[in-house]
Amino acid sequence: MNRPAILLADEPTGNLDSATSEEILALFDQLYRDGQTIIMVTHEADVARHARRVIRMKDGKVLSDMPAEKDVIHA
Repeated sequence: MNRPAILLADEPTGNLDSATSEEILALFDQLYRDGQTIIMVTHEADVARHARRVIRMKDGKVLSDMPAEKDVIHA
C-alpha cells in the first residue's frame, strides 16, 4: 500500500465541496512531482485539466489521447 507503482483514482473529487476538491488535486500534483504515476477517472472537465494527459473514451473506445488543456484557468 505504501508507494504503489500506480495510484488509481476513480472520481476522487465526486461529491466533494470545491475547497476539498482543490486539496485533493493539490495532493495529486505533489505526488506527481514526487514521481508517482496517477491514473484518474473523471467526468469533470475542470478536474481533467489538472492532468498531464487526457484520454477520452466512449462505449469502451478511445476517442482522443492528448495533453490536457493547460491554457484554461482553474476556477
